[in-house]
Amino acid sequence: MSAKSVKGEGGKKPATAAVNLIAGGGAGMMEALVCHPLDTIKVRMQLSTRARAPGTKKRGFYQTGKEIVKRETAFGLYKGLGAVLSGIVPKMAIRFTSYEWYKQALADKNGVVTSKATFFAGLGAGVTEAVAVVTPMEVVKIRMQAQYHSLSDPLDVPKYRSAPHAALTVIKEEGFGALYRGVSLTALRQGTNQAVNFTAYTEFKSILQKAQPQYDNKNLPAYQTTLIGLVSGAMGPFSNAPIDTIKTRLQKTPAEPGQSAITRIVNITNAMFKQEGPRAFYKGITPRVMRVAPGQAVTFTVYEFLKKKLEDSSLPFTGGKYEE
Repeated sequence: MSAKSVKGEGGKKPATAAVNLIAGGGAGMMEALVCHPLDTIKVRMQLSTRARAPGTKKRGFYQTGKEIVKRETAFGLYKGLGAVLSGIVPKMAIRFTSYEWYKQALADKNGVVTSKATFFAGLGAGVTEAVAVVTPMEVVKIRMQAQYHSLSDPLDVPKYRSAPHAALTVIKEEGFGALYRGVSLTALRQGTNQAVNFTAYTEFKSILQKAQPQYDNKNLPAYQTTLIGLVSGAMGPFSNAPIDTIKTRLQKTPAEPGQSAITRIVNITNAMFKQEGPRAFYKGITPRVMRVAPGQAVTFTVYEFLKKKLEDSSLPFTGGKYEE
């Protein structure tokens, strides 16, 4: 399909919600399985306070990962994966479905979508997924990833034994609202991420389609989709790394009684700046880029592949009819 049109490949109608659900869910699941260890390392680096101790050398990406494997076995890198997998299908379904909906709403009468419209469609999709799925999923994920316990020692019983147990424990001890701690920062992060991500991906795809007339109004080869997904995916983290770091610390710990979210955000920001310096806001940027960039490469490649397969099939929920 054309990068800047709401019509499907060869003039077909846009993909149905069911197609976006299945293709997006499959893409998200593959992304999580491949990239989750990098996310765990990123979270541990963001939560690290080693820089506060005088003379203590901070751990880098490799050392952090090595320490996790040494103390908690390789399975420690997959802590919180259950929370991610349980939310990945609705997350990706909401992301791609809402993005396509916003894109169609912002398209002109000829079905053409401008770069500005693409940006706002991505922004809307990111905020939508943050409120609907991502925030509670990340609260649970971060609580589990932050646990320093050995998976090889049966006597070392963690506070949160699984994603459902973590969610229930948080609700029981802190109330249901605790699952939405940091929702404003998460929405800001997801919104900017997807705005940049979809805009860059669409622009790169459009350039490649124009340079290769044989792919005009058709999907690009998988390797090209992977490449532009990788590049576009790397852009978001650099634009909002401080937001992500503050959000991670906010979601890790319970709120103090009577303390508002804004107060906590300000306190966390001030403490980080005074005790760890401005570089602390970019803690975990290396594993985050290494997590998000290939993650988006996997997501776009698998999504485009599954979407085309579904649209070419004769399944009743795929739509796939040509416009009159």
